[in-house]
Amino acid sequence: MRYKVSQYAKKYGITTRTVWNWMYQGKVNYEKAANSSMRWIIEDEDKDIKDAVAIYARVSSSENKDNLQRQVKRLEDYCCARGYKVIKTVSEVGSGLNDTRPKLEKLLTDESVKMIVVEHSDRLARFGLNYIKKLLELQGRRIEVVNEQNCDRDDLMRDFVSIITSFCARLYGMRRNKRRTEKIIEELSKEK
Repeated sequence: MRYKVSQYAKKYGITTRTVWNWMYQGKVNYEKAANSSMRWIIEDEDKDIKDAVAIYARVSSSENKDNLQRQVKRLEDYCCARGYKVIKTVSEVGSGLNDTRPKLEKLLTDESVKMIVVEHSDRLARFGLNYIKKLLELQGRRIEVVNEQNCDRDDLMRDFVSIITSFCARLYGMRRNKRRTEKIIEELSKEK
């Protein structure tokens, strides 16, 4: 199969600059068109992508969207430097404590992705990352964390504040639901 540089980039969710870098580094096969400067990427259709990599970036609030774009760029640069073939880039805005992030769920269940690259472990999950790693290992997949940092005092304090915030939100939500339930019961009682 032959692709234009832009088509190939779109197919794998990467930038055209990354494709050009891969061409110069010899990581993709290409040919030069006869009477122009155009390049065609050559790829076998039957090729099984064993090193299929996905990038996952996350920020907690929409106020940090600029940081999200910078995070994606850093991850793309890292993968390019390591020679990884990025087939998917997923970026999401949401709490690390939230266990219902649809984009992450879709990524974790996509078996075509053999490795997920994240900048920091807390970008993927605040807690339970080890469980996620073990489950992915059973499928022959893995997670690579670019910046493994030790749990220093500031990280522990941020995690502690996140836990308290999460529990408070759940508690107030439960109270609100309890009041709604009581109101429904009261209205049903009046109807009788």
